[in-house]
Amino acid sequence: MKKMKENKRRPVKGGDHGRQNEGRRTGAHKKSEQNRRFDDKRKFDRNNGQKRDRFSPAAGEAAAVGEQTAPENENFVFGHHAVVEALKQGRGNKLFILEDARGEKIEELKQLAQEHSVPVKWVPKQKLDTMSDNGVHQGMVLAITPYEYLSLPELLERTETAEPFFLILDNLEDPHNFGSILRTADAAGVDGIIIPKHRAVGITPVVVKTSTGAVEHVPVARVTNLSQGIKQLKDAGFWVFGTAMSGTAYTDWNAAGKIALIIGNEGRGMSAGLAKEVDELLTIPMIGHVQSLNASVAAGLLIYEAFRKRGGGAS
Repeated sequence: MKKMKENKRRPVKGGDHGRQNEGRRTGAHKKSEQNRRFDDKRKFDRNNGQKRDRFSPAAGEAAAVGEQTAPENENFVFGHHAVVEALKQGRGNKLFILEDARGEKIEELKQLAQEHSVPVKWVPKQKLDTMSDNGVHQGMVLAITPYEYLSLPELLERTETAEPFFLILDNLEDPHNFGSILRTADAAGVDGIIIPKHRAVGITPVVVKTSTGAVEHVPVARVTNLSQGIKQLKDAGFWVFGTAMSGTAYTDWNAAGKIALIIGNEGRGMSAGLAKEVDELLTIPMIGHVQSLNASVAAGLLIYEAFRKRGGGAS
């Protein structure tokens, strides 16, 4: 019988075992190091070339600043009516018009821009889409100076009406609702709108667009605390009215004198804290299956009821 060949694999010495394991560990370490560097590069790229240290206080501060800084398109308005009104109020910095655009509206914009010394630039649609955040820009976007809010004392001081009518928006969140309310407020002669600084929508491009330029004609004041603002209004002789599911029917509302009307949040309605501050609660009777109206619709009904009772439109 033939003898089987002996296994001539060289025995591994104790020191060789260590070197082999060290090699394996070194290879794994290199691979891990490569993966870490790749991940760091991806983070570096995502942050536009700025390396982020999650343990650095400066990183947290930078993130906070980033959250507080308005997006670039916050200082743009778009759409024909909004652009025209902003130009007329002298708030335009640069007008961007769709390249090859023609027509009466374009000529009107060019004339207004010239009158107010606003430079005009012709750009492709993609550029306008970006600046308007894919909004319905109608081929025109205007870079503007940031909207300047009033303080409540400034609003009271600048109001010339003997018996003003103010709206108070209690943490409204939808910019379309805010824009629609501004449009109705301008039409019905509301003297000013009061909003909170935090947890509520402010003047954004969508608000300006939806208001069709009414934002340029209705003063908006921002306050840190709505409850404190209501107390200031009462000290100035205002009657403050709230809205709720139960209360005085809005058709029986005595809207004479200095008045302020609170419009509640879209989902939660008027906050309980503000409900304690009002002089009277108003309600809009409903017989259907839904439990509430859209905020801007409810505001429209109440604004025009006050407009009618305060002699608005009387010849």
